[in-house]
Amino acid sequence: MDKLDNIQLSQFNRAYFIGIGGIGMSALARYFNAIGWEVAGYDKTPSPLTDELQNEGIKVHFEDLGPSIPTQFKVKEQTLVIYTPAIPKNLGELMFFQNAEAQLFKRSEVLGLLTRQSKGLGVAGTHGKTTTSSMLAHILNESQLKCNAFLGGIATNFNSNLVLNPTSQYTVIEADEFDRSFLKLTPFASIITSTDPDHLDIYGDASVFLEGFQMYAQLIQSDGCLVKKEGLEVSSKATTISYAIESKTADYSGNDLRFIEGEFLMNVRTPNGVMANVQLGIPGIHNAENAVACIALTEFLGLSEEEIRLGLSSFLGVKRRFEYKIKTADLVYIDDYAHHPTEIHALVSSVRLLYPGKKITGVFQPHLFSRTRDFFDGFAEELSAMDEVILLPIYPAREEPIAGVTSDVLLEKISAPSKMLLSPSEALGYLSKIESGVVLTIGAGDIDRIVEPLKNALI
Repeated sequence: MDKLDNIQLSQFNRAYFIGIGGIGMSALARYFNAIGWEVAGYDKTPSPLTDELQNEGIKVHFEDLGPSIPTQFKVKEQTLVIYTPAIPKNLGELMFFQNAEAQLFKRSEVLGLLTRQSKGLGVAGTHGKTTTSSMLAHILNESQLKCNAFLGGIATNFNSNLVLNPTSQYTVIEADEFDRSFLKLTPFASIITSTDPDHLDIYGDASVFLEGFQMYAQLIQSDGCLVKKEGLEVSSKATTISYAIESKTADYSGNDLRFIEGEFLMNVRTPNGVMANVQLGIPGIHNAENAVACIALTEFLGLSEEEIRLGLSSFLGVKRRFEYKIKTADLVYIDDYAHHPTEIHALVSSVRLLYPGKKITGVFQPHLFSRTRDFFDGFAEELSAMDEVILLPIYPAREEPIAGVTSDVLLEKISAPSKMLLSPSEALGYLSKIESGVVLTIGAGDIDRIVEPLKNALI
């Protein structure tokens, strides 16, 4: 029996978060704060996100209090303790709750409890989860159906990673494959955008990784639907709908992508006919593909073409996902979270489509030693498609260094016309002198710390 089977959220009135500053954790903290629970938590370092949580009345601290946490959160019958797997196992607060036999849950398990109270709409996939789930939430929020949403990024339309519409029966959830978290969900319907291998430090090999997605697809309710990118080897007992870009065989296909007078347009072939001149609020080939998936799912849910078009055209994107920082005739600066070769390919291909002939200079911070090791050749190939590449040292996150896995080794494999390895401060100084072309900052580590300084230097 799943331990969640005997848990009801109604039995708690307090939530304590160990790792409250994470993008997914903070959305849950905001949710429980919004419904009137007392909420507090620990994180390693302050950030703009923890500042926002504190401004919303959530108590956040940055030192390990061990057993000295606030007294009211020690009442285990009333306190839901939520932790992230990224927290060290020897953290004093985590050990205190474990020794006290408190109700300890991962974020994914709490999301699983929440999806049992509504119709969960999952968005899974190695790439595109955050943008697609945010796009889906926005389309629904602009329609009569509305939705709740727990997002893995700060959606620009909401300026938040949380959407609340208590009367809606739908909850959009980013279904994360890391640590097999998505297997705790029971979605009514789901989009699966990709199953390219990743997190092989967790799964071991590509076949086990794909098996995880197959297990997730089987969790979708039989009266719901699976919307999957054409060609993915996953199946479900639910209605299955395929989508793609420029396909003659997918159920839904986006065709004739074009950028005309500042508008990004495509035609979408559906089982019901063609939606011509669909306007997207954000450009990019990968965003067009995400939009086709959202069209397929929202049509299944009963939205009209008018509602879908309105949502797509007014969607403003997600922070750090193809996010324009500067956009002038001479100079364009885009910041993107891409941290896998497939994501870098989508980013650079989209920039080439939008800005043909312009020089592309990209600064990339590899994320994780294991991911860099697993995809050395893929990273080298995709980064080589830019005109100038600046590499930063590998961001380790939760990992220890791996012998022979360095940015120097990756640099040797890159064949771009110009390439160099710099520190973040050196990269900032070098990039700030650029006056024309396209500048990209790419990565999922702490490269975001140079984004605003670079923007200010380039303006």
